[in-house]
Amino acid sequence: MLKLYNTLTRYKEEFKTNEPGKVKMYACGPTVYNYFHLGNARPFVTFDTLRRYLEFKGYEVTFVQNFTDIDDKMINRANTEGITVSELADRFIKEYYIDADGLNIKRQAFQPRATESIDAIIKLIGSMMEKGFAYVIDGDGVYFDVSKKKDYGKLSHYKLDELEAGGGERKASYEGKRNPGDFAVWKFRKEGEPFWSSPWGEGRPGWHIECSAMIKQYLGDTIDIHGGGQDLIFPHHENEIAQSEAANGCPLANFWVHNAFVNVDGEKMSKSLNNFFTIRDIVKSYPYNVIRFFILLGHYRSPINFSDQLLEAAKTSLERISTCVSSIDFAIKSGKLATDAQPGDSELSASILAARDSFVMHMDDDLNTADAITDIFNLVKISNTALASGKVSVMALTDARDWIVKLASVLGINLFENDEGGVPSEITELVNARAAAKKERDFAKADSIRDELKAKGYIVKDTPNGPQVEKI
Repeated sequence: MLKLYNTLTRYKEEFKTNEPGKVKMYACGPTVYNYFHLGNARPFVTFDTLRRYLEFKGYEVTFVQNFTDIDDKMINRANTEGITVSELADRFIKEYYIDADGLNIKRQAFQPRATESIDAIIKLIGSMMEKGFAYVIDGDGVYFDVSKKKDYGKLSHYKLDELEAGGGERKASYEGKRNPGDFAVWKFRKEGEPFWSSPWGEGRPGWHIECSAMIKQYLGDTIDIHGGGQDLIFPHHENEIAQSEAANGCPLANFWVHNAFVNVDGEKMSKSLNNFFTIRDIVKSYPYNVIRFFILLGHYRSPINFSDQLLEAAKTSLERISTCVSSIDFAIKSGKLATDAQPGDSELSASILAARDSFVMHMDDDLNTADAITDIFNLVKISNTALASGKVSVMALTDARDWIVKLASVLGINLFENDEGGVPSEITELVNARAAAKKERDFAKADSIRDELKAKGYIVKDTPNGPQVEKI
């Protein structure tokens, strides 16, 4: 039974869907004016993993993640570079997919741009206007009246009288607002900004209304899960709730799931603090699968600290898993494993079942990937011991190997990212020459070949099933 921590209630709750067997899920995507950094990557990986686990449990998941392709940051950078906002978005959406694909993030059912939903945005604002939840400030825009939403603040647990003037939107200018926390849903046209026509005047959408409109357009009025980083709880998600529920008259989402920050020296990684590391920079030193593994080594609701030492540790840990799978594959290909039942088969089978059940138990407990990875390590340890004993059959070892790969894949971990299609023939010839030298007891020659292999980036291990070569 899956339980998720619901930010709305502040409790772990049994996960139930609006429609049996089907999940509608939305997570806030990137503002596409730059490469995304490790802090941005954490929610992308977290909600991709949640989606994968829900599918593992048999749910049909419709997952939507948007692109914010119109806001102040987009406009400012496009103006600086002398290009259109659309051209800037095209460039960094393309770059997003390079890194997202590298991190093994599955493509969403829909990944719309905000600018593709202008009609839906205008329709939603119109509904709020008709019901008295929004008003016009001449020369400024259309604003949501937070005082009309009696439960405003229910997600963040902020109260209206605690909000500072201007805190909702456009902090530098809030003249004409009815309440300090009122926020813009439509911003009237300014010189040098993209704009669209609307019943209230030419302009562009506010940030919060974009997600509300895209959720309604692609998933409906009430969804099962809404996700994002904890920095989005207020004001973004609070305002999404206010807008959507005011317009639609029903809850926006049943579960609100938020991941914690990635920190650098105790501070949140962010572009505003200039302490961020883009995925594109990190991947110069560490493969994408190591970065994803590093993110999942911590529980999604706990902060994780970024450092080269921790990434190096994650790399070493992931290699333990992939090496185990490679060793089993090598043993199977050697043809030296018994094909009939062996004394250690039943014990290995029981261990596989225990590891699998423990993995599910931990993932059911609010997506506890940290302990689920420990379960994979336990299965790796047991499999290595069984392989070394020589008392298990090829069928039992194949089952262990397949479950290691399957559980890793539930987490989106690709154990074969660095597999470039096998060992080159040149290396195979050296391995065979070393084996022949050892057989002839010419150990000096064997050691020399071993050193040559190492210089070429390979190590060779002597196993009961023959020499096994691995890339360093």
